[in-house]
Amino acid sequence: MIFLELTLENFGPYRGKQVINLRPQTAGETVSPIILCGGMNGGGKTTLMDAIRLVLYGSRAQCSTRGNLAYSEFLKQAINKHTQPHEETSVELLFEHILNNMQVEFRVKRRWKPDTLKNKNKDTLGVLIDDWPDSALIETWDERIEDFFPLGISNLFLFDGEQVKELAELDAPPPIVTQAIESLLGLELAERLSADLTILVNRKRKELAEASELATLEEIEAKLNKQNQEFEVAEAEVIRLDGELKKAHIRQQEARDKFRTEGGKVAQEKEQIEAQLKAEQEKARTQRDRLREQAAGSLPLGLIQPLLERAKMQGEKELQQKRTQIARDVIVERDERLLNYLETLKIKGNTLEQVRTFLETDTRPDGTENPTEIWLDMDEDTLSQLSNLLERELPNQIAQTRSQQEELKQIQDAIAAKERQLTVAAPPEVYEQLLQAVTDAASHLAKLQTAYEAAKEKRDRCKITIEKTKKELSEYSRSTIDRKNADHIIDTSERVQKTLVQFRERLTLKKLNKLEIEVTECFRYLLHKSDLVHRVAIATQDFSLSLYDPQGQPVPKHRLSAGEKQLLAIAFLWGLARVSGRQLPIAIDTPLGRLDSSHRHNLIERYFPAASHQMILLSTDTEIGEAEVKTLREQDAIGREYLLKYDPKQRQTAIAPGYFF
Repeated sequence: MIFLELTLENFGPYRGKQVINLRPQTAGETVSPIILCGGMNGGGKTTLMDAIRLVLYGSRAQCSTRGNLAYSEFLKQAINKHTQPHEETSVELLFEHILNNMQVEFRVKRRWKPDTLKNKNKDTLGVLIDDWPDSALIETWDERIEDFFPLGISNLFLFDGEQVKELAELDAPPPIVTQAIESLLGLELAERLSADLTILVNRKRKELAEASELATLEEIEAKLNKQNQEFEVAEAEVIRLDGELKKAHIRQQEARDKFRTEGGKVAQEKEQIEAQLKAEQEKARTQRDRLREQAAGSLPLGLIQPLLERAKMQGEKELQQKRTQIARDVIVERDERLLNYLETLKIKGNTLEQVRTFLETDTRPDGTENPTEIWLDMDEDTLSQLSNLLERELPNQIAQTRSQQEELKQIQDAIAAKERQLTVAAPPEVYEQLLQAVTDAASHLAKLQTAYEAAKEKRDRCKITIEKTKKELSEYSRSTIDRKNADHIIDTSERVQKTLVQFRERLTLKKLNKLEIEVTECFRYLLHKSDLVHRVAIATQDFSLSLYDPQGQPVPKHRLSAGEKQLLAIAFLWGLARVSGRQLPIAIDTPLGRLDSSHRHNLIERYFPAASHQMILLSTDTEIGEAEVKTLREQDAIGREYLLKYDPKQRQTAIAPGYFF
């Protein structure tokens, strides 16, 4: 299917007749599938989406502004405020589709006036096939459009950014999306056939029962119908409360986050933090006292350690020189005794002089020695004390002091952290408000939880009652209707229904297996962190998504950013469209939501040009801005561009070619 042309006449903010050409452009093998419609908020973008839904589905259309309005009242409110009484309002869609293996054009138009709404409470439908009217098709249009573009799956192809955002935040798709998924995957066919078999069996029972038995049978069936209605009401209440419960969880989390970020948690723990601060301050004082004790000893000598090293070296030289001099004096004294002894031996004078000269030369200092000046004149004990100070005592004290300084720094950091905490503590009056908000949210959540559990219990009771009534109906029928043909139909139908249950389970597994592959491929394609998720699994009960990393470990959904969650929702819708095999247009209102730049780039570059053969984007100037438009134009992805020019004074919108940039 391809949308070719949308015509609006006096519809919403569109005064007069305005036509939008929606045909994608094709140049050779290049296809430009995107139809880009730009408009500011409130300028009529959503109205275009409503017009497409309205022209296709009429009173069944899920339009954005309808709510609980009756169809006629909704049509009346959709009339442009400046429309004259004699003028009509209409929406018209020209689209292309395959019919009987031939490509034909359908022109569908709905029109109405205020006076006609008073008479028949609905619009007038017209359908042309290749510009030829088809009255039979008008009568069966609701059935035929289900063949072309089923209402149940329309929300998966015609959606807005807020719908994607809501789908991204939920753990499992809402009921309306679940029904659409079942319809898209063909899973509802088995249930429909089972229901049809039940109707057939009941008809046969009525046909074959005697009059007295028929009355009892009809009474049981009436009771069953009433129980089914009660079950539907209970089921709707469970769904409603489930939605409220999820919102309450979000509200409670928001209240807790606000309580924490605005200083409520700090205010709540203020006394404990102050006690911890006092303890840290006491530690700091103790540590400073220890440092003072260190400073009162020999630690300050560390400031002149190089000078002390030089003093030690000088002392060692002086002491060595003293020792040398003492040794030399001893030797000279010995030499004198030797010479005196030699004189007593009457040695020749020349020989004695030679010995004397030798001894004087031997004890004379070497000319290479540099005599050390005596400055310090320290003794060995003093030098030993100085060596001990420099080699052991002072290094130990310096290391110990550095360790104590590091401990003091850590304590000071802890004190600063505690003081910063106390500065962000909420004032008493603000703290009371924040605490009350958290308490109210928790109370509201508890009430909803109780109501939800009660509603589930009521629904389960209804379900049990229905099963009992069905069993009673079956037993009564089998005991009162014993004709062979009836028994054969009933028995066969029951077996077929059991088989259908198994068939649906296997079909679901088969379809979901294929869907998981498609969704995983789409999600990894859209992500800029392709290694974050390796596989996306889909639950068979509620179609909830589970993520797994390359090691097969679960990836909690809360670990994803808001943008990644929206990409996951879009990948889910994209995968559904691919698995369905239906070639249908996609229209997106507010397409980029709150995505960051990298995720926007991935959608712009990878999703919009490739998701469908026709992509209609309804965007503001901030979502698809100048850079995004440039990227799409460079890819030749944009077929047509329109700008919705809204006049706030006239409260009207005009459609013009082009875009914001």
